[in-house]
Amino acid sequence: MSFFREYFDDIGAKIKDVDHAALERLCDLFSKLRARGRKAIFVGNGGSAAIASHVAVDLTKVAGVRGISFNEADLLTCFANDYGYERWVEMALAFYADPGDVVVLISSSGRSQNIVNGAKSAGAYGLNVVTFSGFDRDNPLRSLGELNFWVDSHVYNVVEMTHHIWLLAAVDQLAVMR
Repeated sequence: MSFFREYFDDIGAKIKDVDHAALERLCDLFSKLRARGRKAIFVGNGGSAAIASHVAVDLTKVAGVRGISFNEADLLTCFANDYGYERWVEMALAFYADPGDVVVLISSSGRSQNIVNGAKSAGAYGLNVVTFSGFDRDNPLRSLGELNFWVDSHVYNVVEMTHHIWLLAAVDQLAVMR
């Protein structure tokens, strides 16, 4: 079998290996945000940051739910400089989140300390937490959300693309329900 056939079979299996009820609960969380005028905040590092930006824009444009991401260079460098890289997400949430918002934290490994710290602090700000992780079943991020999506893979791009597709599927479901 070729590399690509195996790769696409693997990613296809990962995409299908999602708890549909959990995706429905995610859509319900987002719908409630729309009804209450609250927002979804998306945060990730690297490729996960790119996913965060894409989903935040589509959630707003396609589903009518206000979405933002923390990807501005000035925000990241200011908060990382002033509070340390491990705490920048936590502190950005302190400044930008409002009670009743949802924060979606994305980390392929589930071990990015800035993302884990953001999840741990989110409850103090009155936020609902949704996590997307992969790699090890017992990664620390996986147990910190109200909803926790996990991809059983150690391949970064498989994990990231699976997260991306799951999130965009939720956006498309909301668009249909709109």
